[in-house]
Amino acid sequence: MSSLLPTSNVVSDGAENPPTTSLGLDLPQKHVADDAGALFVLKSKGSWVHCGYHLTTSIVAPPLLSLPYAFIFLGWTGGIICLVVAAIVSFYNYNLLSLVLEHHAQDGHRLLRFRDVAHHTLGPGWGRYFVGPMQFAVCYGAVVAAILLGGQCMKAIYVVAHPNGGMKLYEFVLIFGCLMLILAQLPSFHSLRHINMVSLVLCLAYSACATGASIYIGNSSKGPPKDYSLQGDTETRLFGIFNAIAIIATTYGNGILPETQATLAPPVKGKMFKGLCVCYLVLIVTFFSVSISGYWAFGDHVGSLVLNNFVDNGTPLVPRWFIYVTNIFTIAQLSAVGVVYLQPTNEMMEQAFADPKRAEFSMRNLIPRVISRSLSTALAIVIAAMLPFFGDLNALIGAFGFTPLDFILPVVFFNLTFKPSKRSPIFWLNVIIAVTFSAVGAFAAIAALRQIVLDAKNYRLFANV
Repeated sequence: MSSLLPTSNVVSDGAENPPTTSLGLDLPQKHVADDAGALFVLKSKGSWVHCGYHLTTSIVAPPLLSLPYAFIFLGWTGGIICLVVAAIVSFYNYNLLSLVLEHHAQDGHRLLRFRDVAHHTLGPGWGRYFVGPMQFAVCYGAVVAAILLGGQCMKAIYVVAHPNGGMKLYEFVLIFGCLMLILAQLPSFHSLRHINMVSLVLCLAYSACATGASIYIGNSSKGPPKDYSLQGDTETRLFGIFNAIAIIATTYGNGILPETQATLAPPVKGKMFKGLCVCYLVLIVTFFSVSISGYWAFGDHVGSLVLNNFVDNGTPLVPRWFIYVTNIFTIAQLSAVGVVYLQPTNEMMEQAFADPKRAEFSMRNLIPRVISRSLSTALAIVIAAMLPFFGDLNALIGAFGFTPLDFILPVVFFNLTFKPSKRSPIFWLNVIIAVTFSAVGAFAAIAALRQIVLDAKNYRLFANV
């Protein structure tokens, strides 16, 4: 991994000062032009509206359908408080990170990648050996999870249509993976803007379907008896709380905000905040409606994915066509989510294998691009098919990845970049956030490891779950 990570991390934002390295040394303009990842994948051509589409796709994704499940361990009060706090803190942190990136852009150079910000702020080792590999694990894990969940949604449609059918989960994973292989060839992050616009509509659509179905079942006699009491002994409840917090934190996670901001055409000032407002408007509508309605309808019987509760022992509790439509909306958005989280991998491979002095679509660059992207996507498909219990592993990756990237590092970057007075409220607020979420991340990692140990006896390669 480290051999693919860059040592050059700046792109001019049109300022008169020459670009500089993170060590403050003058960087000739030709070094900027040598960055194939920035030139071909992180093209700075987008508007704040496009940025809003990208942010919404990366954050408001089908994992939000697991939010009702988190309420099982937190109850009504704890669940809603955690949702609200996570929304406020994540929006605040993303805005701080955006301000750090804007500050460097105004100084004459743009930091286009998360590892570049770490390199510049904390030192080269942090970017190369800590933030870079962490981000890669999170983003590639998100790709695998999207492929696996896409296969599961396809299988859910198949089971309702053909209850006695013989197709296995890994077959549906391979089918969904073929779609991902095609989408992976889209050349740049900016080229996804229209797909991500449709993705925004899709997340509203399946969230509305999930909310409507939950209310319908909750008001009928078809649903399970409602029980909102917290179950289990003290140890089970304690680990359950941290599991739930990890679910919520991962759902709010992004992990690619600098790469998203890199798609903005200069000048970048103020554009990211508008994009975040678009994203969080959609987020508030979807997260809260799905989590509250799902937990209200099913109580402690709600599944790890609320869509699973729409079928009870093979009997649909809502019309079959409604289940088909909801899952189709979900599958379609998962394809967009998967290709968005492929962008950091694509950028690293482009930097390693492309020649920035040749045209983007020359045979010299096109052939390595198609081969490398196809191989990376094929590997993700194999992992998803082989490890259908990847959700447990992804929870661990989320605890070690999304929590530092989205809840800890932004406040650290802000304090080190702007150096607010130690007597100022913002300095201590940032310190409190960093310390609190460091502890939360550690406990969530322990809870995820415990869950892996508990579920290990059920693990089977290529299992039909």
